[in-house]
Amino acid sequence: MLIEDLGTIPYRDAWAIQEQAHADVLAGAEPRVLILQHPPVITFGRRGPTQHLLTPEPRLRELGVELVESDRGGDVTFHGPGQLVAYPILRLADYQLSPSSYVHTLERILIQTLADLGVPAHTDPAAVGVWVNHAPLANSQLATAAKIAAIGVRIRRGVSLHGLALNVSTDLRFFDLITPCGLTRPVTSLTQLLGDRSPSFADVRSLLSRHFLATFAR
Repeated sequence: MLIEDLGTIPYRDAWAIQEQAHADVLAGAEPRVLILQHPPVITFGRRGPTQHLLTPEPRLRELGVELVESDRGGDVTFHGPGQLVAYPILRLADYQLSPSSYVHTLERILIQTLADLGVPAHTDPAAVGVWVNHAPLANSQLATAAKIAAIGVRIRRGVSLHGLALNVSTDLRFFDLITPCGLTRPVTSLTQLLGDRSPSFADVRSLLSRHFLATFAR
């Protein structure tokens, strides 16, 4: 498996690279994981824009946030600086994975990465993604779950596209522009959780890459 670091790249440019990688893998090339960051962008899935996009497009342009209709699954989400994005391009049959078990595998890779950083994380049977325990609600002693990583994929001709996004040092105010993934729950980041103990972006990227290789390399 090839891990390729694309640095910071606009969403549409990364999408074009994914499409070429998809064609290459279909033709027999080795699987790839594209690791990158995006400039600020809000994307929505194949179902089109919904009421979960809370901000008019002219206001998004003023804020320097691009709006893109993607062909992935899932609802509206935000990508931006400080968010570690990974797009695996691989043949699911090579790993005996169904689309559902593939998504669960991505969740497991994220949970393992966060565990290495001392952050316990978990899945939610009612929502795709990875969650952590957050500060208690104002009038409650119960902790609420906050989303730290989102997953949205497409499987075409048995080969995956799109992938996951982990909030490392993301400016979480951007998520106020949307209802992330259509869920009225908080969003968090490693920086918010760990403060001065938060790892560098490069360290998180290295850990995530290591877990991709341990999971998928044959």
